Amino acid sequence: MIAVEPPAGSPARRLGPFADQPARENSLWWLAYARGKRSVTIDLDDPGGRDNFYALVRSADFLFESFGPGGLEARGIGWDDLSRINPRLIVTSVTPFGLAGPKAHWPASDLTAWAASGALLLTGNRGRPPVQVGVPQAWLHAGSDAALGALVAHEARLRTGLGQRVDVSAQVSAMAATQSWVLPSGWNDSETHRTGGGFELGPLTMRFVYPCADGHVSITFLFGSALGRFTRRLLEWMCEEGFVDEATRDKDWSGYAVALLSGAEPMSELDRVMDEVERFCLAHTKTELTEGAMRRSVLLAPVTTSRDVRESPQLAARKYWTAIPRPGVEGEVTYPGPFARFGATPIRYLRAAPRLGQHTGEVLSQLPTKPAAADVRLDGAKYGPALAGLKILDFSWAIAGPAATRALADYGATVVRVESTTRLDSARTFQPFKDGMAGPERSACYGNVNAGKLGLTLDLSRPEARQVALELAKWADVVVENYSPGTMRKWGLHYDALREVNPWIIMLSSSLNGQDGPLANLAGFGTMAAASSGFHELTGWPDLPPAGPFLAYTDYMVPRYTGAAILAALEHRRDTGEGQYIDLSQAEVSLHFLAPALLDYTVNGVIEKRAGNRSPNFAPHGVFPAAGDDRWVAVAVESDTQWQSLCGAISREDWATDVRLSNAAGRMAAANLLDEGIALWTAQREVDEVEERLAAAGVPVHRVASSADCLADPQLAARGHFPLVDQLEIGLVPLEAPRFRLLGTPPAQLAPYPNFGQHNSVVLRELLGWDDERIAALAATGALE
Repeated sequence: MIAVEPPAGSPARRLGPFADQPARENSLWWLAYARGKRSVTIDLDDPGGRDNFYALVRSADFLFESFGPGGLEARGIGWDDLSRINPRLIVTSVTPFGLAGPKAHWPASDLTAWAASGALLLTGNRGRPPVQVGVPQAWLHAGSDAALGALVAHEARLRTGLGQRVDVSAQVSAMAATQSWVLPSGWNDSETHRTGGGFELGPLTMRFVYPCADGHVSITFLFGSALGRFTRRLLEWMCEEGFVDEATRDKDWSGYAVALLSGAEPMSELDRVMDEVERFCLAHTKTELTEGAMRRSVLLAPVTTSRDVRESPQLAARKYWTAIPRPGVEGEVTYPGPFARFGATPIRYLRAAPRLGQHTGEVLSQLPTKPAAADVRLDGAKYGPALAGLKILDFSWAIAGPAATRALADYGATVVRVESTTRLDSARTFQPFKDGMAGPERSACYGNVNAGKLGLTLDLSRPEARQVALELAKWADVVVENYSPGTMRKWGLHYDALREVNPWIIMLSSSLNGQDGPLANLAGFGTMAAASSGFHELTGWPDLPPAGPFLAYTDYMVPRYTGAAILAALEHRRDTGEGQYIDLSQAEVSLHFLAPALLDYTVNGVIEKRAGNRSPNFAPHGVFPAAGDDRWVAVAVESDTQWQSLCGAISREDWATDVRLSNAAGRMAAANLLDEGIALWTAQREVDEVEERLAAAGVPVHRVASSADCLADPQLAARGHFPLVDQLEIGLVPLEAPRFRLLGTPPAQLAPYPNFGQHNSVVLRELLGWDDERIAALAATGALE
């Protein structure tokens, strides 16, 4: 991979934190995300530089760019020019809002894209401004979508011989972090509100983060048919140690929400129990609680610092960390390791981030003089969706697995989604619900991650159901599952068993901590992985306990890596005829989204802490009040030019002429003063006025969007991001469109999500060739439940 940099270097080289002191070779952002690349410096504004760039393009398979809409065209190297030079080239454009639409040319930053997505409003403490994750996240979500989108486009190229353009919007990519809470306005349900270290469930405020003897832990303390049993186990543990009585232990924790909402149980009793949970946690260390939770299958995980993560016995047991020598500097940099374990094609990180222009001569001297001939077979759109013909057997549940297979279904893969009415998928119990009424067929969250799939019910505790699963494995190209490690083996559906019926099968197992190691069997959801991976300690306010990102945060980044791993394994199988097993740890994936903070510890020994909305690189940078209830705007100034524009837009000539504020260092030193002044100005104005005035002046700004804001956003409307599907039983509802857009081979038309067993007959009859008699006999065994 070649990083094309301007003579002054990539802007990422100027982002802190830094190794030792600020310098373009010392940026830990650059070290984190330029690993494995070679650096070539080219001046694209110079004719000779463009000639060198064209030479690179001729031999390239992929080009990734983030100039912004029209940025390539302004330099005379637009899509038409590039595709003429190399018809097989895939160009992936990552922009704040997409390549077209009314906001396409808005000034933006990571913070304002995060605000536009709806994710920011959901994070933080009630009564304080919404708060970012300490390591900026929007561009990282967009970057992972760009990688997956490029690989999907590659699948299309294999059939058509043509490249195409991939359009990635950071606003849309970051929207995955709302866990479908961008949708309640369109489903006639109420919006939720941020609750630091917890979750608002209607009138109930649930706590997830609790102090303990040496820090904090995250406990998924919830109720219902899917989660109540875990809460029961916690109360059994507390009762054994004398923290609650038997009457408290024996409450109906599966039906407890109903009891509270009906008035049968007073809200004060919930508060009392949560206070007892806190008292219990304070009597134990993080290690004691984590070890006990693993023994008892309780949904609890430690809230970790970067030091805790680096010293994790689980990561050590899995030999996760990778040390690579740093060019021109004595010593090594310890990096987060491979995002997945591939059985046949393990990932190896061999090259550290390059020095500026380190490989210019080497790369340019080896370029071919002519491009590879394009094997153009047919117009891409006439071939249909890029993944048509790919067959996936999907045993995954909740969010991380289903969201990955939904992304592949969007582009034509046939996905058979296996679940059971005897053990409800927890996602079916997640809000928002249609018309605010709970029900397993009424969840927007379930629908959003399962649209376009075929639904099959199988009770895998029955041997007849397991036999059907084996027949489907013979049909499939790929099997995906995210049960606790060992579950598929218990059912006789592990990789070795599947390979016996299908030697070419690719199987991916996704779990919280991977398939082995001392914490492999720790039960949990993305809320816990976020806590144990370091996100909670970096999200919130310095004077308050960790807020953590919204809900199951690691479930939002894992799907892109899951999809990329599957497509990489398919590429290997095409080349060799060999399938393989992939072990994907959600915690290990997520650490790549915190890489700069982790390197700050492994390189500098610095343990980063939560700092509200402050940036180590820019000021002013924050979330400010606007007129109205819980209305906010995000503003980020990332250059001296933007600073002068902001001063003019809000009529602060005193700031504009103050030499102490003329550079980022001076503004960061005066951040409190600047925040107070901007807040006074924004608080008197509606969000519309603030956006209009600052965006027109070239200052990155965006309202902190709610669900209603997103569904009314003209930019999202222009992208068609909320298509209506006619859903069985509940009628027309909006879901989200694909997070990246292929402009040459568009996605399949979005289909509704499956109701329980909706496609049993289709799967058994059309995919497996069963007749009615055999289907009826199977149903009589209870296997189709």
